[in-house]
Amino acid sequence: MEELDEEMIQFEKDHPSRPSGNGGGSMKTLAIVLGVVAAALLAALIWMLSQKNALVKDLNIDKQNLTNELIELQGDYDAITTTNAALNDSLAVEKEKVGQLIERLQKTEATNRAKIRQYEQELGTLRSIMKGYIRQIDSLNTLNVSLRNEATAARREAQESKRQYEDLRTTTDQLSAKASAGAVVKGRGFNLVAINESNKVTDRSSRARKLRACLSLIENSIAERGWRTVYIRVKGPDDILMTDDSGKVFTCAGEQMVYSASREVDYQGEEVEICLYFATSQGFEKGKYTVDIYTDETKLGTAEMILK
Repeated sequence: MEELDEEMIQFEKDHPSRPSGNGGGSMKTLAIVLGVVAAALLAALIWMLSQKNALVKDLNIDKQNLTNELIELQGDYDAITTTNAALNDSLAVEKEKVGQLIERLQKTEATNRAKIRQYEQELGTLRSIMKGYIRQIDSLNTLNVSLRNEATAARREAQESKRQYEDLRTTTDQLSAKASAGAVVKGRGFNLVAINESNKVTDRSSRARKLRACLSLIENSIAERGWRTVYIRVKGPDDILMTDDSGKVFTCAGEQMVYSASREVDYQGEEVEICLYFATSQGFEKGKYTVDIYTDETKLGTAEMILK
């Protein structure tokens, strides 16, 4: 403003007003007003640009903070561990969602406030879901501790019962027969489902990619410890055994049988969960599917399902 006044004074010296009339004075006044307005507009423009730059900087900081929170949440999902197969599958799905959200956020401009707010809400949802899984795992761990304590007490009782039983037996042959029968590992909780490409349960034949048979080997304090092989024999709607044509055979109770799939499990006398998978290049038709589950010692049980 001071520079503008000096320029106006110099202009008056170089171009003095004519004594006759007020035209020169009016032009001087107009020039001053226009100069003041121009200076005010320039100052306002500079202020607005500085405010915009500050806002963009703040939005970029908010976007980076949100990205850091998502990366931290991804690390939290990595840190969650459980022996429950179903929970592990669900955790993998949620972890993938976090990764996808990070990719979407990186492709979004920080000035897109609507999208940023949407991603913040999705982050809150994913955090809530993770807390739910943590509660489930804590409950399972508490239950497992209780089951282990009960199993220890049951083993002590079984050992005492065995000692009394052995004292009461009259011959070694009778004792041996009883011990052999009691040492056979048995199963329970048999379940057969179909899963799709995302490892989610489905009842649609068109979406089925594998069959999953799950069970629990029951606790047995007198059973032999070590690796055991569990076999499944899957039959389709036509009641014909389904195999991969490799002619895999096992022997159970002296009888040889072809099996669909197998898996080894380290059995240490305590109850253990196990799942086996079977896939075929021919796909799965609609109808009822049956699975018979065996070990080399005995048939454990049967499960079935229907695909639509």
